[in-house]
Amino acid sequence: MGKLLRSLHLFAFLLFLGLASCVESVENQVQIYDNNFSKLDLANFENGRLFIWRNDTIAGYYNNEEVAVTLYDLPAHNYLKLTAEILIHDSWDGNWDDGISGPDYWFMGVDSIDVVRTTFSNSPCVSSYCLYQSFPNDFFRQNHPKTGAIETNLPSLCLGSFTSTSRFRVEKLIEHSKVDSVRFFMRDELKQTNSPSPICDESWSIAKISILAIQTNSR
Repeated sequence: MGKLLRSLHLFAFLLFLGLASCVESVENQVQIYDNNFSKLDLANFENGRLFIWRNDTIAGYYNNEEVAVTLYDLPAHNYLKLTAEILIHDSWDGNWDDGISGPDYWFMGVDSIDVVRTTFSNSPCVSSYCLYQSFPNDFFRQNHPKTGAIETNLPSLCLGSFTSTSRFRVEKLIEHSKVDSVRFFMRDELKQTNSPSPICDESWSIAKISILAIQTNSR
């Protein structure tokens, strides 16, 4: 199944290139980073810390912080495919803008450039009350809470018996050709001015990071 999914992803990428540049093909692709933290590996990390959650080792948890990994001596490439699986814990309020509890932003980027700027919401959504999120689009798209999640209703990190953690896979294909180094970062801007413990009110963690360097040829 894993090989089939990789083949489908590669086909979709080739289709994208064909539409974007008429005749462009993948010459080489190299997995330059792949970490699910099971080996407790935080080499080249900034602000990396690990903890056990549901019998799994993950990086986190974070609130109004940035975490990054810097890689050196990259192979020749002109695209990077960035993938992060993240856990959104507790009371994220998405696009809600009341100056007290939102919006709750999350960013992903390379070097000094944001390539993802979005929001997440773990809020219930009913006819009379719904705190929308932007993911899987960039801010300010109005999507229902937990849209695009690969798992929902996971246990809360801090809020007792609640089920308020959602797992998302964030993927981005970007043009990039610098080979000496790349700094892949994730950060948040969370607002919870009415909470006595902001990091317990809402936070996020990282379950997996993957970076693929892709070299294409134009014909």
